[in-house]
Amino acid sequence: MVEKKNSAFARVHISYDGRVQKWFLGPQAKARYENEVRVLEYLASKDCNFVPRLLEKDAIEFKITTTNCGHKVEYLSNKKCNALFDELEKYGVRHKDQALRNITYSAQIGRFCLIDFEFASILEKGFDAGPEPFFNPNLDA
Repeated sequence: MVEKKNSAFARVHISYDGRVQKWFLGPQAKARYENEVRVLEYLASKDCNFVPRLLEKDAIEFKITTTNCGHKVEYLSNKKCNALFDELEKYGVRHKDQALRNITYSAQIGRFCLIDFEFASILEKGFDAGPEPFFNPNLDA
């Protein structure tokens, strides 16, 4: 297992079989965990193919296991970044942490993908979109 991230907010490991394990830590860990689960389940119901698939969830450890969406991208034009996040909105989700660190490239499917949905919101009217937006240290700093 390879550790990919270890911060005050999350710890991410990639297992040798390629699955991604993410533990939510720090402020509002439970709410961020629940929101990411809700958004990933919603996107799966919409057959969105450029986001991770939720494989397992653990509400006690605030941990999810997902499919791997490839490698982080080092550079992408603002135009392409914006197009990816706009494409996500066509599936009814606004990301709310639109940063290059949340874009990967999957050689397996031959396209750019989006990750990290703990601050995202579901736009569909009448859908239980979960709690109001959280404090996002990456956006509010």
